[in-house]
Amino acid sequence: MAIRVLLADDHQLFREGVRSLLEKAPGVEVVGEAADGRTALGLARETAPDVVIMDISMPDLNGFEATRKLKAMLPQTRVIALSAFSYRRFVKQMLEAGAQGYLVKDCAFDELIRAVRTVANNLVYLSPVVAAGVVDASLGKGADAADGTTVKLSPRQREVLQLIVEGHSAKQIAARLHVSVKTVGTHRQQIMKRVGAGSVVDLIKYALREGLTPLD
Repeated sequence: MAIRVLLADDHQLFREGVRSLLEKAPGVEVVGEAADGRTALGLARETAPDVVIMDISMPDLNGFEATRKLKAMLPQTRVIALSAFSYRRFVKQMLEAGAQGYLVKDCAFDELIRAVRTVANNLVYLSPVVAAGVVDASLGKGADAADGTTVKLSPRQREVLQLIVEGHSAKQIAARLHVSVKTVGTHRQQIMKRVGAGSVVDLIKYALREGLTPLD
């Protein structure tokens, strides 16, 4: 039986390239594509894929939150995080969200296929550069540009934060998340207090540093 794969990445050309390569691999079937985390969740609900290749930085709902929601909805679906960055903080957050794999975007196609087949067999796959960072972290060695003290926000606060920095109004956020405008305002106040932000610019800087919103 073919391994059913869903692609979630906000760059269409990248998705098309990966899809073209995956469809040439024996025993692999691409069942859908999504340009953001929220669309990916809807497609996953419809198609119940074996593996989701999940970009981290996507609009509307980033890979961290999409993975967390996906694993709650479809525990048997495996997630491979895909990112241009190998920061330990990003790796840690994706693994804590439930991902079984982590690849950097400059990996070879053979490695992508190997990762898909590995996680489909309920094993973990990390790119060599990522695995080296995990080992160093366990030994207390080194640091990277995204290391440091992480402010703990709830999943909902992180979701609200992403939508704020992407320019959505409180009314739009409330409608999207099915909550009241007052609740959105409360979340915003709590978020700004927790991250020590005095303005939306500070929130944007924090969200970019944490990989919660796309860089472009």
